[in-house]
Amino acid sequence: MKRMRVLAAALLAALMAVLPGCGRTSATPTVRVGVAVYDQTDTFISAITQHLEQMFQEEEQRLGVKINLSVADGRSSQSVQNEQVDRFLDLGCDVICVNIVNRTAAAVIVDKARAAEVPVIFFNREPVEEDLFRWEGAYYVGSPGAEAGRLQGMLVVDAWRADPAALDRSGDGVLQYVMLEGEPGHQDALLRTEHSIQTLVTGGVQVEKLESAAANWQRSQAAERMRQWLEAVEEPIEAVFANNDDMALGAIDACLEAGMTVEELPFIVGVDATAPALEAVRAGTLQGTVRNDARGQAESIVALSRALMGFEDVSEAVELTDGKYVWLSYTAVTAADVLSQAKPVGR
Repeated sequence: MKRMRVLAAALLAALMAVLPGCGRTSATPTVRVGVAVYDQTDTFISAITQHLEQMFQEEEQRLGVKINLSVADGRSSQSVQNEQVDRFLDLGCDVICVNIVNRTAAAVIVDKARAAEVPVIFFNREPVEEDLFRWEGAYYVGSPGAEAGRLQGMLVVDAWRADPAALDRSGDGVLQYVMLEGEPGHQDALLRTEHSIQTLVTGGVQVEKLESAAANWQRSQAAERMRQWLEAVEEPIEAVFANNDDMALGAIDACLEAGMTVEELPFIVGVDATAPALEAVRAGTLQGTVRNDARGQAESIVALSRALMGFEDVSEAVELTDGKYVWLSYTAVTAADVLSQAKPVGR
């Protein structure tokens, strides 16, 4: 892209200006990076943001440049986030990183970035494929949602096979479960929901869905849903699937408030392996989670940003699928995994 070539040339000239023997000095070259997140109160997104802030500071020292990093919170509003992207472009950002509010609305941001010739890296919330392919300067960093669902399902399948009576409290040979979903229409929510249960069925576990509802990734909303179900559902809730850890923790909150002991809790599983979730696994209230690699995502975003700003070739910085996607793997986390660590696993 023309802007990338111009930026690379400018950086090279600035760096040459400070080399010994050049007969002159110059200020440290400056690059600008804008990061727009859908909601900074989200525990996982907050972790990614913290990693990005730390890693871009480290890049300053390594590259010998000044990196002006701006982080904006979209507060779950796509219109607010669009305005933030406009502001980043007005500020002259060299790369924009977007954790998009509405994955179906990426075309607007891609077109804005293309018009300004500023590369855009979407992360963690995958845009529609057609939108990502609108321009060569648009990329995505994240993990495949179906894999998270499969691993979450296997946590329950393995527990069922090891001791079915521990989960099947009604003794009917069927696992009665409830599902706490992320926001409606979100790809990860759909895939995690579908593949977690599909994995149980494929694994030979008979299941019955008692209830399901969207809690929009929020702990408080999940707790309220779980309170309602505990009062309304006649059958014992034997398992709780939550599309992320915050919602799993909300379910735990409601159960403990209802007077359940740790031993009486349903088999509850989440996704993300956030620090609070790992503490819950250690305490025995959360039976397992699936690690969504916040640090790995941040590392890939920084590496791709570095390449897009002209410091190295994109092909050397990251491994791209279809020239667009940087995929990171999920891993399952059980109590045995957490307890084997001398310190909290963290992210």
